[in-house]
Amino acid sequence: MQILFIALLVGALAALLGSLLGVGGGILMVPAFKGFLGLSMKKAIATSLAVMVVTASVSSFKYAQAGLIDWKIAGIAALAALVSAYFGSDLMKSLSAPQLRVLFGVFLIIVGIYMLFIQKEVTN
Repeated sequence: MQILFIALLVGALAALLGSLLGVGGGILMVPAFKGFLGLSMKKAIATSLAVMVVTASVSSFKYAQAGLIDWKIAGIAALAALVSAYFGSDLMKSLSAPQLRVLFGVFLIIVGIYMLFIQKEVTN
């Protein structure tokens, strides 16, 4: 029962952050699934992606209704994502859990530094 409650809480928080900030899925779910639910790094990554399908679908629908999606950019990025996701999932399976953990942590640090100190605000 505790596992179900933790999974429910993680899913809710990740969806809230994901729909509010465009992040949260992997950033929140992977460490939570690994640390609180005992999933392996690979299972945590794969499980978080499965959950993000729902979060992205619902949020995209709501944002489309509000006219907030740039469909040209979304379409082009989605084509690139389709190919990259195919090869990225194979690459993930070939890496060890420690390698994935280090890559994940370094990625979060780099993105955080970029957002805090480098990225400029866009006002449109």
